Amino acid sequence: MDIEVLGALAVREHGASVTPTAPKPRQVLALLALHADQVVPLAALVEELWSERPPRSARTTLQTYVLQLRDLISSALEHAPEDAPPRTAKDVLVTTPGGYLLNTSGGSSDIREFERLAGTGYRAMDAGDFPGAARQLREALDLWTGNALADVQTGPQLEMETRRLEETRLCALDQRIEADLRLGRHRELLGELTVLVRRYRTHETLHGQLMLALHRSGRRSEALDVYQRLRTALVRELGLEPSAGLRRLQRSVLMAGPEPVLDAPRSGGERLSGVG
Repeated sequence: MDIEVLGALAVREHGASVTPTAPKPRQVLALLALHADQVVPLAALVEELWSERPPRSARTTLQTYVLQLRDLISSALEHAPEDAPPRTAKDVLVTTPGGYLLNTSGGSSDIREFERLAGTGYRAMDAGDFPGAARQLREALDLWTGNALADVQTGPQLEMETRRLEETRLCALDQRIEADLRLGRHRELLGELTVLVRRYRTHETLHGQLMLALHRSGRRSEALDVYQRLRTALVRELGLEPSAGLRRLQRSVLMAGPEPVLDAPRSGGERLSGVG
């Protein structure tokens, strides 16, 4: 089974789609796909579908959605190669004590591949291998074709999962940009960072990276304008002043002092960890 969730939901068995069109079964499949090869408890599935107000028939209705998914899986299994081990729909979508499990039998998952590539990129950063880090993190980010589960109606469980995935995406993006900055690619980054700070108006790391790229490109006044726009957004939307690290970067640019160094946190959060 091959799973894609970093964009539109796509789940295939032997190349045949098993992704339903009806919203509720799609939610069930999406949650199972996010936790492929792990048991998803009944309670989590019920909460995803009906939040805090499940009907009395919730479990029976959930079983109906599972049967619909198994029908799709059964049709896909007909495309199995002759030498493939025999499997039934119940072997793929497994009923377990207290929940269900989507058995991929070693198939691909874009989440797993993203995590593998990003982890390799982080280790390269730690080792000072900035070309390798930039390459691995770029490959990881290229797996994203849009927002996670962009075409799936989301309940509480999927909302939480998509927010978590977006944080991991931002974390990898921060680190990839940091690697590119360390490689002297500041001019190449200006367009990308300009778009990103418009999307993430209070994300300090991205604003700091844009300030640094502008400063290195000889555009000091524009770097200071980026700081002022961020400060206005932070105060208005969050009631916060910029972090000490970003204030140090602003002073360094203002004084046209020694080349500032931006230390982007791996957490993908909205505060700078420091500027040396």
